[in-house]
Amino acid sequence: MKDFIKPFERDLAIRELRALCRGPLLPLDGPMDTASVFSIQANNSTDLLRDGLAYWWSVGLADEGLTQQVLSEATSKISTLNSFCPQFFAKCADLHSNPPRRRCLRYATHGIHEYRGKFFPQLVRALINIASVPSNGIVVDPMCGSGTTLVESRLTGRTTYGLDMNPLSAFVARIKCEALSLPAPSLPKTYAQLQAMLDGPRLNMNHHKTLSLTDQEYLKRWFAKSTLRELDEIHAAIQRLRTASLRNFYTICLSNVLRSVSWQKNDDLRIRKEVVTLEEGEVANRFLIQARRSAATVAAFISECGQLKPGGFEVIEADARESLNVLKPISGKVDAVITSPPYATALPYIDTDRLSLIYLGLLSKTKHASRDRLMIGNREVSNGIREKYWSNYMERRNWLPEETCEVIDRIDYLNNQVPAGFRRKNLAALLSKYFFDMREVLVSIQGLLRPGGDAFLVVGNNRTTAGGELIHIRTSDHLAAIAGRLGFKIVETLSMDMLPSRDIFRKNAVPSEKIIRLQAP
Repeated sequence: MKDFIKPFERDLAIRELRALCRGPLLPLDGPMDTASVFSIQANNSTDLLRDGLAYWWSVGLADEGLTQQVLSEATSKISTLNSFCPQFFAKCADLHSNPPRRRCLRYATHGIHEYRGKFFPQLVRALINIASVPSNGIVVDPMCGSGTTLVESRLTGRTTYGLDMNPLSAFVARIKCEALSLPAPSLPKTYAQLQAMLDGPRLNMNHHKTLSLTDQEYLKRWFAKSTLRELDEIHAAIQRLRTASLRNFYTICLSNVLRSVSWQKNDDLRIRKEVVTLEEGEVANRFLIQARRSAATVAAFISECGQLKPGGFEVIEADARESLNVLKPISGKVDAVITSPPYATALPYIDTDRLSLIYLGLLSKTKHASRDRLMIGNREVSNGIREKYWSNYMERRNWLPEETCEVIDRIDYLNNQVPAGFRRKNLAALLSKYFFDMREVLVSIQGLLRPGGDAFLVVGNNRTTAGGELIHIRTSDHLAAIAGRLGFKIVETLSMDMLPSRDIFRKNAVPSEKIIRLQAP
């Protein structure tokens, strides 16, 4: 077993091994709760274990039996290279001789775009194993975010489908899956082409001027004129690449630097302006650093682990509440759903991604507010909409478990006893809307799953202060109770030690998360 994993991951490691094998599991170097070496009877060849396990270092009698997961994670080290040297692929091949003994989350395409609230890929792989998803099985994530579940499902050979209401999320998830089918040599080759184009006379296609006037004016409020010019030059260079898949890959790299070169405070979730001056060429330099790192990591992974055949996935810009209708052809056929729902009164997803959404032409600024209102966990409402949500809650509160209603009622009561700002006044109504929305998602998930199929929800809990009283919103318990009322079997709820967040939103990390395992009737 890996010696650097968290206690809850150790539990998952034991569970995934038991799911893939038969017979007793025997610890060989100490008691069960501390041992790192185990003996068990494999169902098939040990190669299948090496290929499938998430939290294990090796299978067999020596380190020649390193798991594919360890080798995959080792390829993330290649991103530390300063350039694509002639010996690049030789260095990639050498990585497995000295794999890192530390947590690696950004292997394959997992790390090519920052995304708030994403969960880590080893968890997905372990849950696929625990659910005993067949090798030709189907995995769905109806709230796919940047595509962690989809990428990991593709790497295990499963067919996978993802939905998300955020156009940037759907775009990033799609390109992450698509890039796994790129030929490894194409990435250093096209990076060199981009570098040459940006080092020489640049094309200026005025990309941002092809957008609506409203969007153009908005971008001018958040980017210096010289920055927009450089972004357009980079965009023009990307468009000269030969294939759509490579253009998409480097467009994702461009999106990933937009926030850092804008006038938005880089580590702030809210929209706050901080005017900074960038030197000439700094935007292109940051893009090339990002592009080189991403291209090197993905090329190293494909070189080590192989190029996937195209297809085997579908990403749709759609509402999780409508997933049963959107994915009707696979209703009743899905082996596992693995998803991380938004938190109650969630992060401002559309606002957080607004610069990429506008610059890339994915969602015009005039449509942001209406799209945001549709997002599950939305926290921005007018007084009229709040009253509508509350009226709906009062009429249909019997749809929710009693304990869920008690929390909503308590928050409403306390916030009405003292002067409260609009966010606190909105909270009870928004919370009721969140649980009604998640109820609809669970109904759709149930319709998608085959009989006995598993659904895993990685859920963050929340808390608020109402009338001076600290209220814990145990989202995982409420969702489990809702699922139970719908007919799911609640198999278990596993607590997770939160890993330190590695992205720019780490200050907003939720203090506790749980994995809810449900089973369709």
